[in-house]
Amino acid sequence: MTSDTQGEQPYPPAPNPPTLPAADRLNAAVQRRGETDYIFSYWSALGWTILTLGIFGYYVLYQLVRRLRDHNVRRLELFDAALAFGWEEAGRRGLQEELTPSFQRAAGHMAVLRQMTSDFRDPTIWLVLSIVARGIVDIVLFVLLDQDLVKHDRAEVGVEFELSLVYARLGHQLAAPDQGRVKGNDNYVGRIVATIASFGIYSFWWFYNQMEEPSKHFRTNWAQEDSLAMAVQALR
Repeated sequence: MTSDTQGEQPYPPAPNPPTLPAADRLNAAVQRRGETDYIFSYWSALGWTILTLGIFGYYVLYQLVRRLRDHNVRRLELFDAALAFGWEEAGRRGLQEELTPSFQRAAGHMAVLRQMTSDFRDPTIWLVLSIVARGIVDIVLFVLLDQDLVKHDRAEVGVEFELSLVYARLGHQLAAPDQGRVKGNDNYVGRIVATIASFGIYSFWWFYNQMEEPSKHFRTNWAQEDSLAMAVQALR
């Protein structure tokens, strides 16, 4: 290599991958809900668990952890795209200064959802732990998943409320979220005592709650997502 070419790159640096427009990111997040928001059929799951002598129950446990984790990530991306689109549209209309408080409050709720992505919720690891110590691990996990759902939904309602204010100012009305939809934390001590006192029979009901309550949450989210996607399309 000659001295005048020393230090030069032999090829140009790879370009950064293109970033999708906010509206397209939102639509992509909506379309991914079939991948993340797993809906259980309790009686079918129970039947397969009995037929497989409990083996299918491990698959159920895996999905309980995975779906809440992946749902949180997907909703985080959807909200981020919706807020980015709203901010861009507010800029075009000269409304950014007026709407800044709403975006700031939404950012605070988004921080909660982002923090949850770093929680210890790897479904494979929890599956292995359950195989090693079935029963004790399941109870610990049920408590954590219930706390996750409450925390996640509370933050979501906060973001949805701010989005309804922002998009209303942009000329498209979104239904304000029902703040009463956020469930309270379970009575964990009572559930644990009931499980022990019933020699595990109560755990079947606890399993049902762990399947059904997030499924109900997902369906509520889907209606809000469809409304938001239509609003973005109309404003676009």
